[in-house]
Amino acid sequence: MGLLDGTTQYTYYHGPDGVWSSNDEDYGNYQFVSLSNIVNNFIIGYVGEDKIISKIKRTDVAFHARRAIQEFSYDVFKSSKSQEIEVPPSLNMILPQDYVNYVKVSWVDDAGMERTIYPTKDTSNPLPILQDNDFEYLFDQQDGSILTANESETWKKFKNSSTRNSILENNNNFDILAENHQGRRYGLTPEHTQSNGNFYIDPLKGIIHFSANLVGHIITLKYISDSLGKDEDTVVHKFAEEAVYKQIAYAILSTRANVPEYLVQRTKKERSATKRNAKLRLSNIKLNEIVQTMRNKSKQIKH
Repeated sequence: MGLLDGTTQYTYYHGPDGVWSSNDEDYGNYQFVSLSNIVNNFIIGYVGEDKIISKIKRTDVAFHARRAIQEFSYDVFKSSKSQEIEVPPSLNMILPQDYVNYVKVSWVDDAGMERTIYPTKDTSNPLPILQDNDFEYLFDQQDGSILTANESETWKKFKNSSTRNSILENNNNFDILAENHQGRRYGLTPEHTQSNGNFYIDPLKGIIHFSANLVGHIITLKYISDSLGKDEDTVVHKFAEEAVYKQIAYAILSTRANVPEYLVQRTKKERSATKRNAKLRLSNIKLNEIVQTMRNKSKQIKH
């Protein structure tokens, strides 16, 4: 029986409510395999008599399957998500609920192009401890804990300072570059020699802080999740399906007692090979796109 048997094209394009483009459709779902199918397929293919795993609980397979999806989300799957907000006067952005790490932070210009914002490592938002006139720490009279302010002086000065970036626009013209020697002056730091602004992340409070020149700008945050936050995210692309099976098998065999070492090492090599293949497949390299990019070879490439 085909995988699409029982599902009409009308149902696919109109969704459960039968209304076109009502945001309940699940477009492109055929490229993914659900977590439940991953668990079922693994038990069918790898568990049983005369197979590499003779017996295992379904809950154990589900645990290792979730761990495999989580690990693959960081460097194999296309798990990058995005959010867009307008920077408020507080110059803060709250990290998304399923945030793990950022991919890119940028602001959007009038043409809809994303201008990369670079992180700064020269400031932070430390815990501001309150002191009296003698510079002694102040404590809460009830529980004896140290009293702290709402905002640190470091953050106050950073958000109230004006930008000192010197390069207003990126310029790729060879003659202008040769004449002005841009990018060749000693003493400049590239992350500061631009006008897109800066940001830094406070991991304890879960907030992104922006420089003062970004107030009112539209900000886009591209970030990585672990694909376990929501049920609809817990899926595996078919290009990486075999790699997930090998990852589950290796995780199970490597944590069991009395498993021959040669079997563990063989499964480890298979896991590495299938993971590499998954990365190549999901990189989505197209020959015609590479050819078009190589037509740009006559332009100067700066390192």
